[in-house]
Amino acid sequence: MVAIVPARNEALTIRPSLTSLLQQNYSAEFSVVVVDDHSEDGTAQIAQQTIRELSAESRVTICTASTLPAGWTGKLWALNEGVSATRRKAALRRPSLATNDPAQPTYYWFTDADIVHAPDTLQHLVARAERDNLDLTSLMVLLQAKTLPECALIPAFLFFFLKLYPPRWTANPDASTAGAAGGCILLKCEALERIGGLAPIRSEIIDDCALARAVKRCSGRLWMGLTRRSISLREYRTVSEIRDMIARTAFTQLRYSPVLLLGTHIGMLLTYVAPVVLLFAPAVTPRILAACAWTLMSLLYLPTVRFYRVSLLWAPLLPATAAFYAYATLLSAVRHWLGHGAQWKGRSRAGARETFPSDHSM
Repeated sequence: MVAIVPARNEALTIRPSLTSLLQQNYSAEFSVVVVDDHSEDGTAQIAQQTIRELSAESRVTICTASTLPAGWTGKLWALNEGVSATRRKAALRRPSLATNDPAQPTYYWFTDADIVHAPDTLQHLVARAERDNLDLTSLMVLLQAKTLPECALIPAFLFFFLKLYPPRWTANPDASTAGAAGGCILLKCEALERIGGLAPIRSEIIDDCALARAVKRCSGRLWMGLTRRSISLREYRTVSEIRDMIARTAFTQLRYSPVLLLGTHIGMLLTYVAPVVLLFAPAVTPRILAACAWTLMSLLYLPTVRFYRVSLLWAPLLPATAAFYAYATLLSAVRHWLGHGAQWKGRSRAGARETFPSDHSM
């Protein structure tokens, strides 16, 4: 078992994140590869110091990603570098690189450098994968919902994500839906080999769901769940930070299609905004129907609000939240058309998918 942690400018979170990995109560052999993706804030040095403090030098490898090749997104290249480092280490232990070689890991655990995991996270992931014979097992970790912008907008991120990728559809081998949560993915080594490694999805911006699609297309079995016990440390203190987080991938999700963009906005307005507007209709019947629709959407949103343990008063404000997400999606399209899309940690990934137009052909 090898955990691969891509880390770019994660000085504030790498210590608790790495500590949580080293404190996993997993009985089998388990090691960690931290891939420093050209950080400029001392991420690698803090990781090295953490390793020394925990006397974990034999269990952790820190490597620096080589120069990002054309056509690769940064995170996927860092993960690929981690996989390559694991294989090189295995090759030193045994001459064979066959996937059934005992020196090769059975699973890769792809996990972000800003997540703190509960001590039994890996144990439960592996138990689920072994029990259900899964090729890809992922957990949607708990995002921060402490600041006012987070309380207002972050629960809706989960709400809309699960509408796009219903876990039951993801787990259904006969359904085309394939979702995953990129912050915590347990992937069988054999499944990665079967899809040809990470190169076929190298230009994907929504890398987690692209990986899930690739695995499912090769007859792999998927499962995605929720957890409150593994927590993201990333904070969003302002509305603009959350807006930019949504805008980074929203138009990509729509396959850069103006038609899908228009349809999405019409659907969002009719579903979430129109009931509020119709409350002011002159006739009684539209007002009653609008009130029923608003009540129903609030009740449907309520479990997500409760999951984040924020005030239940946020549930009736879903129409305003949906309008904000529609605005962020439109902004995502505008930024893409202006050549400024998919900005993340100093890198622009605008147009990445166009570099390899056939990257979905497995």
